[in-house]
Amino acid sequence: MLEGCVDWPQETAERYRKLGLWQGRTLGGELRDWAGRHRDRVALVGGDRRLTYGELDAWVDRLARGLRARGIGRDDRVVVQLPNLVEFVALSFALYRVGALPVHALPAHRRSEVVHLCGHAEAVAYVVADRYHGFDYRPLAGEVKAAVPSLREVFVVGDPGPFTSFEALGAPDGEVAPALEEDGPGAGDVAFFLLSGGTTALPKLIPRTHDDYLYQVRAAAEICAVDRDCVYLAVLPLPFNFTWGCPGVIGVLAAGGAVVLATGTGPEECFELIEREGVTLTSVVPTIAHLWLDGVEWIDRDLSSLRTLQIGSAKLHPEVARRVEPAFGCSLQQVFGMAEGLLCLTREDYDTERTTTVQGSPISPEDELRVVDPQGRQVPPGTAGELLTRGPYTLRGYYRADEHNATAFDEDGFYRTGDLVRLTERGDVVVEGRVKDVIIRGGDKVSATEVERHVGAHERVQQAAVVPVPDPLLGERVCVCVIPEGEPPTLAELKAFLTGRGVADFKLPERLVLMDSFPLTGLGKVDKKRLRARTGGSEG
Repeated sequence: MLEGCVDWPQETAERYRKLGLWQGRTLGGELRDWAGRHRDRVALVGGDRRLTYGELDAWVDRLARGLRARGIGRDDRVVVQLPNLVEFVALSFALYRVGALPVHALPAHRRSEVVHLCGHAEAVAYVVADRYHGFDYRPLAGEVKAAVPSLREVFVVGDPGPFTSFEALGAPDGEVAPALEEDGPGAGDVAFFLLSGGTTALPKLIPRTHDDYLYQVRAAAEICAVDRDCVYLAVLPLPFNFTWGCPGVIGVLAAGGAVVLATGTGPEECFELIEREGVTLTSVVPTIAHLWLDGVEWIDRDLSSLRTLQIGSAKLHPEVARRVEPAFGCSLQQVFGMAEGLLCLTREDYDTERTTTVQGSPISPEDELRVVDPQGRQVPPGTAGELLTRGPYTLRGYYRADEHNATAFDEDGFYRTGDLVRLTERGDVVVEGRVKDVIIRGGDKVSATEVERHVGAHERVQQAAVVPVPDPLLGERVCVCVIPEGEPPTLAELKAFLTGRGVADFKLPERLVLMDSFPLTGLGKVDKKRLRARTGGSEG
């Protein structure tokens, strides 16, 4: 296991192997096998590009040789900040093949997050698009490279500007040199890093191994009945765990199906892709579901191919859930999970009431769940408490985070999720809220601590506290409460200030409440429960 990562106990790992959950395969090797079985079938559609399995596998080999030629190899970390482009898929598998480790940055991240990720990972390379949704990533790359000593290379998809073109990684077609895989990864090695939701300041790195992630996608794909006729529309960003492996891109490729990449989330583009490509499965967050439910009323597209609409990443309210099947003529599947591991899905044999009111049950019989009170005591079924979990695809520790790991896991290795849930008598999970101080805005997780830190740096802010306020479309919005220093700043001034500090747009406050003082707990901490009540915010 990579230094700085926490492995499963040896006895536990051996049990998972004996049970056949961990099969000793690697993601890079699996793609070669998939290409052998499905060589001439379409694997990937993005824009005007259509790649067969054979073409994708050959491209991955060329990229892998190009990475090796530039000295990027086993255990090197590479921060990948690409939108939904075919290059994201090909590069990820090339990095898997040489044993280098992609770090999944989101397209919405800016200087604050990317400098943190590159620095914490000691990344040797950073990969971006030239522009996306009006934002030029090349100046950002320059700032990041100047701030992170370990960063040797910046590769750009599109016009590289002062950096290296992504195309330069390509090498001539030909047989794979034996040396390419001589020093490749083992199945128990870390394959890549997902990001935590940022519930405590900036995101932490979640190591996912080849063994554990391939098991996750196999188990999810079996429940979702994914087969070679599946056509998956990737609407959410590819770096999301939800999109990448629940069962997502990897689960569909493993079955010989086709993956279609959407560049936006709007119903006009997505409905056109569903009609044109015969999409059978896609996954969205509740915010997008709301937009699609409105769009289906006025956009005339044939959506009859769609069999399953997965909705997750934020709680779906039952009244909205009940609208999905009548509106789209497909099955709703609720999804509750986390990049750290545990994944729960509703099943095809659930009745309508169950599907619309619960968030599913774990995908593995080896998933262990505990629901506990604030003192750590297990609560009776039906009672709300904090969810703790461990299992064959749930991490045992964040990367290089010993201090945080000491509180994020209990003495038995159970991960403290920070989610407030209750378990039904059937074993379904019902999400009731969160213990951690985080706002879920349309599926994006915003750390209150991080935003408070940035706002508090403003010269006219004495103290800042961030709480969620309810929103019918996004679920929650970011509200910042400020005790001013002199003349109070305006909301527009705070937004401009945070943008200047490199904070992502989805984290910017959307409401400002000025106060003379904050309510405090008996320990002298800001009492956010009372603060939410004062602002009309959600109890989250």
